[in-house]
Amino acid sequence: MELIYEKYYKEIKDESGAITDIQIDYPEDFNFAYDVMDWYAEHYPDKLALLHKSAEGVVTRFSFKQLKELTNKAANALKTRGIGKSDSVMLLLKRRYEFWISILALHKLGAVAIPTSHMVSAADIRERAQMARIKAVICVNSEHICDKVTAAIQGLEGEILEIVVGEGYRDCPSFDEMLKNADDSWDRVPTKATDDMLYYFTSGTSGEPKAVIHDYSYPIAHIYTARNWHGVIPFGLHLTVADSGWAKSAWGKLYGQWFMGTCIMVYDYEQFYAADMLKLLEEERINTFCAPPTIYKYLILEDLEKYNLHNLRYATTAGEPMPSEVSSKFKEKTGLTIREGFGQTETALQICIPIDGEQKDGSIGKASPLYEIELVDEACNPVGPGEEGEIIIRPKGDLNPIGIFKGYLGDQERYEEVWRGGVYHTCDKATKDQDGYFYFVGRNDDVIKSSGYRIGPSEVEDILMQHGAVFECAVTAYPSKNRGSVVKASIILNKGFEASDKLKTEVQEFVKKRAAIYKYPRIIKFVKELPRTSNGKISRAKIREADYRNLKTT
Repeated sequence: MELIYEKYYKEIKDESGAITDIQIDYPEDFNFAYDVMDWYAEHYPDKLALLHKSAEGVVTRFSFKQLKELTNKAANALKTRGIGKSDSVMLLLKRRYEFWISILALHKLGAVAIPTSHMVSAADIRERAQMARIKAVICVNSEHICDKVTAAIQGLEGEILEIVVGEGYRDCPSFDEMLKNADDSWDRVPTKATDDMLYYFTSGTSGEPKAVIHDYSYPIAHIYTARNWHGVIPFGLHLTVADSGWAKSAWGKLYGQWFMGTCIMVYDYEQFYAADMLKLLEEERINTFCAPPTIYKYLILEDLEKYNLHNLRYATTAGEPMPSEVSSKFKEKTGLTIREGFGQTETALQICIPIDGEQKDGSIGKASPLYEIELVDEACNPVGPGEEGEIIIRPKGDLNPIGIFKGYLGDQERYEEVWRGGVYHTCDKATKDQDGYFYFVGRNDDVIKSSGYRIGPSEVEDILMQHGAVFECAVTAYPSKNRGSVVKASIILNKGFEASDKLKTEVQEFVKKRAAIYKYPRIIKFVKELPRTSNGKISRAKIREADYRNLKTT
């Protein structure tokens, strides 16, 4: 069986079979849509590429040949509407299958795709549209998304086309109708691997949104992600739970999986129900699964034994620290270890537990062989085992590592800052043990400084998650005149528990027994929900900002 990834990717192994390095080789005109997707359409035309299930249970299947025809049609349709090479197009498509058709068509055009979460506001859309000078928005007519887009682009300089997926909206052109009337033949547009391919807007944990630029070489970095972390099966079925506007989709629902010839499962649900997800895993016989920790928190509340998950080979997670209590319960009920991974919007997968690795409790894994990763202090000197340091990536040779972003749109100064000293500064803190396993501490601005102590929020969160009353939590710094900051815990309670001063004290004592006394949360707030970033992660920054605002007004 020939797989296209082998043309670009070669693993170097030692005598024990461990990967010590990865050699990447690609031509200067590499383009994923042509060189991978169209290759599979030619060599394996009838193999399933995309399996989509709507919230109503409607299943739609696409072969590689069908995707080639549809992406050719979409490229022709967009070209007719004035979209060409280097033009920027925003995509607000939730989990509609039109997202995959659209983004591949934009790759074929040599255009820049801007995947965007449907949760952003009209002001967010407007700000991004101005910064990226977009030519069009392709959006689904759902949850007032079209209304937000219309309000956002009104009055902006230049004509911005609003193309609608689903039910008609005003006089906007219909994506489906555009495809019906388009030609399915297409001649390759010359592009370079160094051309801009994606803009991902991210606010990180604080600060103004920034646009991360990835070029056409970026997909190659995700071969390792799919092959060695997700453990996908060639021509098998993989499901990553992520909105199409999140960079996590590029990790798990697009590039690496198709490099391996794996079919991508898309579950287009409106509201998440754990039982429905488990039923999907069973009925579709999904082989590999990746989801954020929150999803697993819901899954373990179900009677997992009544679902047949024998086809599921591997389970992975990333985005936030995985509470050990959740992973242990999942393994107890399914026999599967949830292997962790770590990376950023600016990068591909940096650190993970690979398919043949051991998941140490609380660890995000070992460095990917794609990268030379170190922990350093504020002077950029390496720190020893067990010492806290910033995660940095050193280039191997003269070129920046594959998968590392090429810049921040319109902000060269910020880009140079994260590359100061010739290394990429992630601004994330971790420790590393003697065996090379990393343990995430938090963002530089998430670390709590209290009475001279430095406290990683994820460590306290992990302890809190072991308490039976805690369903989800976020630990942040709260200003203190005497201590600089104190530890605050915002907690969502499990069903059957009610907020009370007694429960606060019980939770505080629970942490005191399991951690150094200075780490227990002096402030506990029971909440109904936690603020999140546009890519679904809990935003500690928003909690801190709200606390500071409240302090100023009291």
